[in-house]
Amino acid sequence: MDFEQIKDNISKCLTLIEEAKIRAGRKDEVTLIGATKTQSRELISFLNDNRLLTDVGENRVQEFMDKYDFGKDLKWHVIGQLQTNKVKYIIDKAALIHSLDRESLADEIDRQAKKHDLTADCLIEVNMGSEISKGGVAPQNLKELLAYVESKENIRLRGLMTVMPNLEDKEVLKDLYKSFKELYGNFKSLASSRHKVDTLSCGMTNDYEMAIEYGGATMVRLGRVLFGERNYNLGDK
Repeated sequence: MDFEQIKDNISKCLTLIEEAKIRAGRKDEVTLIGATKTQSRELISFLNDNRLLTDVGENRVQEFMDKYDFGKDLKWHVIGQLQTNKVKYIIDKAALIHSLDRESLADEIDRQAKKHDLTADCLIEVNMGSEISKGGVAPQNLKELLAYVESKENIRLRGLMTVMPNLEDKEVLKDLYKSFKELYGNFKSLASSRHKVDTLSCGMTNDYEMAIEYGGATMVRLGRVLFGERNYNLGDK
């Protein structure tokens, strides 16, 4: 896919985001995060230089580090599963970590943030579809993880993230999004005042309009609809 087509795709998605907000009666902001997994450094430079996006997200720390210098004006997000031994590489570079889902990871994020004298903004990832292959804390265990993170002085919780299951039945998916939005409301009421809970990261290529309309998404993470199929031949260039 050529860069001009990508530019057009971004414009179309921004329009659809605004239309979904109107259907939901919303006037708040929804941030479009470009999910750039396996995309090239040249693409990052193009996005950065042309101010096409403000935010990009990487699933893998290796790719995050390989591309970071090519998008210095962009806000970088960690949107994939994060291993504890990789936290040290991104702690002072990531604007937001979306995938905090266990106590050991909270320990390491807090430890590395303290070493760098900073506060790490994080989302707790919730596994709404109870899928074994996906990360995230079970909804019924969210309160317990929140209580644990409250003791971590160098972590500031910003909200929740989820990766919804790819469902044919859109009514079931709609209900999952409504449940996620309700879970977020409860989470927000329980989090202490030192946090800044204002973010719901949900919605990808197949369902981002539904995520905005029914799930209250304030961030959507779009890859394929913007950049085409993942380019495994260019991922490390």
